[in-house]
Amino acid sequence: MQRIAVLASGGVDSAVLLADLAKESTVFPIYVEAGLAWEARERAALTAYLDAIASPNLQPLTVLEMPVRSLYGRHWSLSGEAPEYDAPDETVYLPGRNVLLIGVTAVWCALNDVSSIAIGSLDGNPFPDATPSFFEDYGRVLSAALDHPLKVVAPYRKLHKPQIIARFPYLPLHLTLTCMAPLEKDGALLHCGACNKCRERQEAFRDAGVADKTRYNLPS
Repeated sequence: MQRIAVLASGGVDSAVLLADLAKESTVFPIYVEAGLAWEARERAALTAYLDAIASPNLQPLTVLEMPVRSLYGRHWSLSGEAPEYDAPDETVYLPGRNVLLIGVTAVWCALNDVSSIAIGSLDGNPFPDATPSFFEDYGRVLSAALDHPLKVVAPYRKLHKPQIIARFPYLPLHLTLTCMAPLEKDGALLHCGACNKCRERQEAFRDAGVADKTRYNLPS
């Protein structure tokens, strides 16, 4: 059975990818802590989701550290000042995000006899470190640098978020987190309902024709 590391953020795309790949592969969920403002609640959501989809092929969550404060400085992702609801997608860009996530995960893979890294990148992702050519080239570079065969794969790169949701409506997607300013109320984790990522999530469920059971702080 193939052993594959899945970059898991707690969002819809990587959450579906975890469950999908675990049908036929041994899956190692990898969460990379970078020090971003929403990570504590994101990781809590991911843990709840993993508990809900428990599978013999899903291994325990591995948490790796790759702090970016010295790189990003006063970037909004550290301050918590998330791009607003109607902000263009370009405003949520995190410089070198996939370079860092895949790089540190590749080292873990080389040390743990894993030869594939899967990422939930979708069609329409406009960022330079999310293209098929980048994944292919980076995998080749990492293989040579680590002297360990390694492929970076993006199985959903030709799909959009509504298609992902429509294909997997039976998964507990309400437990996932797609928000840059999540909060807690009365012990419950809520999406803010006011950031770019919340808009993306709401539109995806609507376009998929699937009921959005997500709890938002603001009306959708």
